[in-house]
Amino acid sequence: MDDKLTLFVEVTAAAVVLQMLILAAMFFTLRKLSAFAKDQAEQMSSRVLPLLEDTKKLTADVQRLLETTRPKLEIILDNATVVSTTAREQAEKVQAALTAFMEGARAQAIRADELLTRTFDKVEDTSSKVQNTVLSPIRHLNGILQGIGIGLEAFFHKQKSPRNGRHNDEMFI
Repeated sequence: MDDKLTLFVEVTAAAVVLQMLILAAMFFTLRKLSAFAKDQAEQMSSRVLPLLEDTKKLTADVQRLLETTRPKLEIILDNATVVSTTAREQAEKVQAALTAFMEGARAQAIRADELLTRTFDKVEDTSSKVQNTVLSPIRHLNGILQGIGIGLEAFFHKQKSPRNGRHNDEMFI
């Protein structure tokens, strides 16, 4: 049994030594890996930190820009709203004024048309009255005067019968 115990202790000792070597190998590998990771982390931080700083500066600049332009943008938007409202109101006033003007012009055109129509009617009435009251008696008087003239001419010239069967009345036709 002693042999078995010795063999057992030797196998156990060999297993412990083997375990110690594996643990030592793991330790050195993890140490190298840790050093590599630390180196990589330092390289990354040396590259990333300036970017983060630049990003922080850029963010601060953008924030300042927004803070300074926000009131100006609000003023611009307020002014645009006021201009838009004013333009709409003025357009409505112009539309109303044009509508009123057009209605007035239409009414004046109707009045002018009625005035011209009445004037032309009066001119026609006056013309027909003048024709009836002045020209008609003048025509009658003209006929009478022509008759008297022919009578006097016949009386003073003592015309004989007309030649070739023509009568002197043809001249007045």
